[in-house]
Amino acid sequence: MNQHLNTETLTVLSNMKGLGFTDYEARVYLALLAKSPATAYEVSNGSGVPRPNTYSALNALTTRKAIMPVSTNPVRYVPQPPDVLFRTIAAKTGELCESVANRLSEMTVEPGERFVWNLSGDAEVHAKVDEMIANSETSIWFKADAEILRRHASALHEAVTVRRVRLLIILYGDDADEFRFNDLCEVYEHEGTGFPMGFADNHFTLTADHREMLTANCDDTVTASHTESHAIVKMAISLLRHDYYMAEIFRVFRKEIDLEFGPNLRELRQHSYTPDQYALFEERQREQADSREVHAAKRDS
Repeated sequence: MNQHLNTETLTVLSNMKGLGFTDYEARVYLALLAKSPATAYEVSNGSGVPRPNTYSALNALTTRKAIMPVSTNPVRYVPQPPDVLFRTIAAKTGELCESVANRLSEMTVEPGERFVWNLSGDAEVHAKVDEMIANSETSIWFKADAEILRRHASALHEAVTVRRVRLLIILYGDDADEFRFNDLCEVYEHEGTGFPMGFADNHFTLTADHREMLTANCDDTVTASHTESHAIVKMAISLLRHDYYMAEIFRVFRKEIDLEFGPNLRELRQHSYTPDQYALFEERQREQADSREVHAAKRDS
């Protein structure tokens, strides 16, 4: 068996043990997939499982209907096809998890203090975002880059068009109309332009129903924190609300604000940023200027 197959087999064995198979049961099942019908003697030789343990594993797999005896004298076994076996396991596991969750919910005393849960990894974080959107009933407030919003556009569209959930977006991007799915969608470009002037455009924040919030950091590893703590949710809503205020104030009074505080609040940012943060801000200013020149050239041509 080559190294690739060895690695793949070890991964499959590990996954099967995660689903409740013992190591011997998993090895016996794989041996039958490779060659069947097969006797206990043949399975033992093919799997490397000692003969006494092979009989125990065969009996256990037969009981859970992962394999089936098809002859006598000697008894030979065939495996249940993997798609059928694991679809059945998934259905039973799902039903069991739902039943246990319901029973535990009845036993759980509502905590007086909500905790902050940490999430890690792209899949886990964005699955939680989809869950929050799917469970929302009245409102979703979302501050994010356009690429993040596109990942959840289908779920957001369903929320506002089917369940009539109000959607407010603070957008890092230049096409607010992309996310205006209907009259319940309010989209405001961050600081009136959608251009990322600060250093938080690799973050996103989401609140649902003024009840729960998630804030994420999209560096090399995506990490996030989720909570239903009333105080923290209220703080997140306040920050998003002020982003909305800022977007509208910039839209109406940008010239006056630039005259008083410099372009993109330069003087205020210089006073409050660290040197590294301010250097990034200056770099963003140059990027914005270059972007405007490109757009102007295209418009003139």
